[in-house]
Parts: sequence; C-alpha cells; structure tokens
Amino acid sequence: MSGHSKWATIKRKKGAIDAKRGKIFTKIGRELMVAVKEGGPDPDTNSKLRDAVAKAKANNMPNDTIQRSIKKASGEGNANEYFEMVYEGYGPNGIAVMVETLTDNKNRTAGDLRHYFDKNGGNLGQNGCVSFMFDRKGMIVVEKAEGVDEDTLMMDALEAGADDFNVESECYEIMTSPEAFSATRETLEKAGYTFAQAEINYIPQTTTVLEDEEAVKKMERLIDMLEENDDVQNVYHTWEMPEEEE
Repeated sequence: MSGHSKWATIKRKKGAIDAKRGKIFTKIGRELMVAVKEGGPDPDTNSKLRDAVAKAKANNMPNDTIQRSIKKASGEGNANEYFEMVYEGYGPNGIAVMVETLTDNKNRTAGDLRHYFDKNGGNLGQNGCVSFMFDRKGMIVVEKAEGVDEDTLMMDALEAGADDFNVESECYEIMTSPEAFSATRETLEKAGYTFAQAEINYIPQTTTVLEDEEAVKKMERLIDMLEENDDVQNVYHTWEMPEEEE
C-alpha cells in the first residue's frame, strides 16, 4: 500500500502544511459546521461531528477553536449553507484527480476548478470518469513513537474492526471500510491512541509515475492551486509522488 495513501503527501508537504495551518483550520471549521447543521451540536449523538472533531484534533486544532466552530454553527442567524460536492478530472498525462469540496456557490467552485485543470494540462470531467480508479476507505494513521507497540496496535486495530494494517517508515496505517471507520476510530481513541490522520479518503487502486519534468511541474502546480482554494477540502490523485530527499 506504500505510496497509495494520502499520508505520503501529508508527510512530504509538512512544512507547507504548517505554514498554512490557519487555512486548514478554516476548512475543518467548515466541516464541523456542516456536521452540526446535519446532526446537531452534540458529538455524543452525531457521529459525523465526532469524526470531524477527530480530524480536527489530528490536525492539532485547539479545543477552544473546535468548540467555537461548533457553537457558531449551532447559533441563530448563521445563514451560510454549504454543499458537499465531489469533482473528477484528469491532470497532465491522464493522472486521475478527485476533489472534495464544501461550497456555498457551486457555479463559482466549478468555474475555479475548471480553470485550474485547463491551466495545467488537464481537464475537469463528468461524474464517474475517474472515481472507479479509487477505493473509499477509512484511514487512521498512528505515528511511530515511544509507547506505541506495533503488535499491540495491530491486534487492537483488527479487533476494533479494521480491514488492513500497514507498517510504513514513520507510521502505522490502519484501513477500514467507510461503515466501520467511526467505530474503529472511537475504540482506538478510548484505548489511548492518538492519530496523525483520521478520516475517510479516496485511495487510488494504482498509481502512475510521471517521467516528464514539465508534467511533474504542472501536476504539482495543479495540486497547489486546488489546495489553495477555500472551497476545496481534499485532493486525491493517482500520481506516484516522488519521495522527498532528506
């Protein structure tokens, strides 16, 4: 599974992510807002909100910021209505790309994304054009650290409902079905584990290496432009990103 998970992207771009912490918090705040709108402000009775809170904590979002977002979402007069939209398309050299968005203006978002794809040698496609190349999976990442025993974690994860357990150079990846994700995450959380990532992702079935230097630059620029857009929550692709040199 190495290279197929989003963790490789997160690890590679950690410096950039740290620099964009405020933007990440804004995006997670939007997810919290949508979860509250759909199921109410109590995480005990709203599993989608519990998952969003877990994602916020994995991204080191302060508890008071999380609570402010929940309170704001449940307050009167909050007229913002966001729609969950998934866009599909092709990057340079036919790399499959999926983009999850939360938007209050579908026309604006679609127009922005179409521009990004066109500008970087790709094109925005129809629903279903690339989604068959991805599997929808829950992904829980636990970093290797003192006190985390590999065998114990693996047994705990499988007993909690995980489908797969992978050992990477700096972390352990726990894969679940979307349906089992919340229960697995909550069981591991109660067992005392902390997560570097906890969310449901699109995992590519296969990945492609780009040999052409210009195509690599265009693909990097496409990802950066997508991730910079306030409406974009997550970007998934079939590009086999090169390992970052130490």
